[in-house]
Amino acid sequence: MSTKFLFIESMNILSTIPQYHTLLEIFVILWLIWFISKRYFSRDRTLTEDEIERKLAEWNPEPLINNPQMNHISLNPRCITSRAGKRIVVDGKDCLNLGTHNYLGLTENNEIEKDAIAAIRKYGVGSCGPRGFYGTVDVHLELEERLADYTDTEEAVVYSYGFSTIASAIAAYCKRRDLIFVDEQANFAIQKGLDATKANITYFKHNDVNDLSNLLMKQAKIDEQNLKKAAKIKRFLIVEGIYMNTGNICPLPELVALCRRYKIRIFIDESISFGTLGKHGKGITEHFDVPKCEIDMIMGSLDWAMGSIGGFCVGTSFIIEHQRLSGLGYCFSASLPPLLTTAAITSLNIMKNNPQLFRSLRDNCIAINEGLQKIHCLECSSFPESPVKHVYLKNKKDRATEEKLLSKISDKCIENNLAVITPAYLEAEKNIPRPSLRLCVSTLLNKSDIDFAVNVLKNCAEEILSV
Repeated sequence: MSTKFLFIESMNILSTIPQYHTLLEIFVILWLIWFISKRYFSRDRTLTEDEIERKLAEWNPEPLINNPQMNHISLNPRCITSRAGKRIVVDGKDCLNLGTHNYLGLTENNEIEKDAIAAIRKYGVGSCGPRGFYGTVDVHLELEERLADYTDTEEAVVYSYGFSTIASAIAAYCKRRDLIFVDEQANFAIQKGLDATKANITYFKHNDVNDLSNLLMKQAKIDEQNLKKAAKIKRFLIVEGIYMNTGNICPLPELVALCRRYKIRIFIDESISFGTLGKHGKGITEHFDVPKCEIDMIMGSLDWAMGSIGGFCVGTSFIIEHQRLSGLGYCFSASLPPLLTTAAITSLNIMKNNPQLFRSLRDNCIAINEGLQKIHCLECSSFPESPVKHVYLKNKKDRATEEKLLSKISDKCIENNLAVITPAYLEAEKNIPRPSLRLCVSTLLNKSDIDFAVNVLKNCAEEILSV
């Protein structure tokens, strides 16, 4: 084929292309030339001081939050200038501390402090990696062994943060299309774990076994319509030993009976009940004398009773070992610092060797509960032996009014040397609890401390509510 023929054919092809295509191509080419040349010639240009000032004056960034509430608690935090032990200095006021989850009084324990300092000198401050990547230290293995032994279970796994323990453990087992029954007052960590599962979630009324039973009966009737499909669905029940949002204890024996009847796996968050309930502080299973084999997995935090930081899960080896490959908080977070791991081991030693701690805590919880019942303008429906008490206004009002009044009572108590707080909840939480004052009881309190706390709370509440 000759060159002349090819040229003629090319011209014929070009003549068939619409003219606006050619104009568009020319425009794009010119724009690219302009854009590249502009970047090239302006690359090394330095702005003058006047130009910088002008640009800064013209810059008007959009606010991160529109119309912020200047009286919001996050914008007006209280200033703590002491260790959070039996007493705490809040905004310069030396207060009896009923606001910190220090149930066994271990945050001020000299033995724990001594062992933690020794661990820093031996291991350094951090662990420098996740457990599977050079983050496992001998004290981690020791703590897991000790936790399994203390809770009478086969195996334990330790996380570096209590919140991520609960959220990660739930998501490690519950998957899409699974069916999960959850108490409507479950804490925020459980809620975040549920969000990660993408499962079908059904909430039952708080601590209402009859409501849960009715939901399970309805589900059983649905399953009968397609037994083959129902056989592929995993079912879980998730509850707390003592509920953070209410201070109530879960009716474990009745829940276990339902799980056995309907073939449901049960997970319990014992962040509060571990180290507080039972003759030896082993939690709600010891309190109700429920065999550990009836519970699929127990989750808990090292933050509250044990005076450290971190979390753990205990159960059978089959259940726990699965988390070492699928628990996101375990696989991808730096492991628990050795100093905090050592502190937790020492706490276990103290708990094991001093069972009188749990009797003392129980007596203090009951004494506080009895005192609260005598304050006629307030009410407390929390479990008498719970170290977490939620105190509500006796005459119920709208949420905004209750929050305002309870906040004033809290402020007044701090002015009178008693540190109590109003719990804060995120708007993203499901079923936000009723506003309350939250009191945390510890073994450090004596009779005079309890009498002082009840009298101050009574006087402050009556003064605020009488206005």
